[in-house]
Amino acid sequence: MTKKPTSEIKQPAHRKAELDERRNLKMAKSIHRYVRGNTAKYYEWLENADISSIPQGPAIWICGDCHTGNLGPIANENGDIEIEIRDLDQTVIGNPANDIIRLGLSLATAVRSSDLPGIVTAEMIESLYAGYVHALETKGRPTEDFVRPKLIHSVMKEAMRRTWQSLAEERLEGLKPKITLNKKFWPLNKTEIKEIKSMFEKQDMTELATMLKHRDSSSHVTVLDAAYWVKGCSSLGRLRYAVLLDFDDRVVDGEGFCLMDLKEGTTALAPRYSDAEMPKDNAVRVVEGARHLSPYLGKRMRATKFMDKSVIVRELLPQDLKLEIEGMDADEAKDLAFYLAYVVGRAHVRQMDEKTRKSWLSLLKKTEAKTIDAPFWLWRSIVELVSVHEAGYLEHCRRYALSHQRKQQKAPEEIVKSKNTKLQKDQQVVALKEHVQNLAKDVVPKQKPKSQKKVVEKSTKQSKKSA
Repeated sequence: MTKKPTSEIKQPAHRKAELDERRNLKMAKSIHRYVRGNTAKYYEWLENADISSIPQGPAIWICGDCHTGNLGPIANENGDIEIEIRDLDQTVIGNPANDIIRLGLSLATAVRSSDLPGIVTAEMIESLYAGYVHALETKGRPTEDFVRPKLIHSVMKEAMRRTWQSLAEERLEGLKPKITLNKKFWPLNKTEIKEIKSMFEKQDMTELATMLKHRDSSSHVTVLDAAYWVKGCSSLGRLRYAVLLDFDDRVVDGEGFCLMDLKEGTTALAPRYSDAEMPKDNAVRVVEGARHLSPYLGKRMRATKFMDKSVIVRELLPQDLKLEIEGMDADEAKDLAFYLAYVVGRAHVRQMDEKTRKSWLSLLKKTEAKTIDAPFWLWRSIVELVSVHEAGYLEHCRRYALSHQRKQQKAPEEIVKSKNTKLQKDQQVVALKEHVQNLAKDVVPKQKPKSQKKVVEKSTKQSKKSA
């Protein structure tokens, strides 16, 4: 394990404070990121919503946190690639309508972050509903006239081009079989190192590591390196580790990499049907949900115990990517909404028999509105959620700014801790006067010249980031 000299590398005892700070900073950057990071806000709204207006669909596995960042290219053990749901921490057996609403909220805030007019949001919601219904009508099978949006086509091309060298350079900052400690990877304590090595001596973990078609199932698996992984947004603060494995001492620079992702499973906040039977173990629940919703991913996951906590283990593949969609134009927003809703609908419909599919489709069509090509319950839910999250986002930014202002305005530590001598008292008085004056400067607002003009910069850049 190599180390870069930086203050951003945190020892185990100092992880929590830094993780909380990073999570709050991420959520303050945009309303779209706030929505992705504050899952609890959505479930809080669902608890207080007029549930009678939302159609109650069949009891199937749902994502539970179906925002745009949780969809993207996923590869299976044979190297085939498909767009699937890629994060299932909140998966439960519940109402499929909740996934549609959550995806609509995510897309609506992405539209707002792209500085598009409100009419685009309305058209996007119509496309969202049309895409989901299309999946139900076609049983999740694409028709001849079904075309992937430009953004999806682009990210799929990138996924297919990626190699193990791409993954190594991106995650490990080079082709050496070592994890470089930096702002993303932090050191482990002795207990964590021991537990990780012990975990990958178990047969089920060995089978998981060697399941890809080009690996020998009889290979001897050893742990080369491991680190605490600072990753995600809403999941920041939970156990997360990156583990680098070797097979029969064959790892060479840029070849033979196996990078495992260990993630703590926690209690799902997503509402579930009360009579649904689900695994009580949170990691087992996530794996089971993944196998139903995203088979490419689900087959590559295992649930196990780590330091008395339930964790999900999977290998990261070069083709696994997430979507970044800020910076869309109007047509892209509508096309993307249709396609992503189709992907979610496909994940739902593969769990339904013919009778259930027809019944759910019929129920949705009965709720269609006359004034907009989408059900009123869907439109109203998304509008209410955008309003709630806009207010929550501004409050989050206010609290974040205040917390940093207090840190900057905190009296010098030497003043508080100084000894009670006359000289030191005089020094305290002078220092405290200066401190009060500085506070006053910060409190009095600076008046802007009347001639000052506002400059607004608009960015429509489209970017993709690896998961």
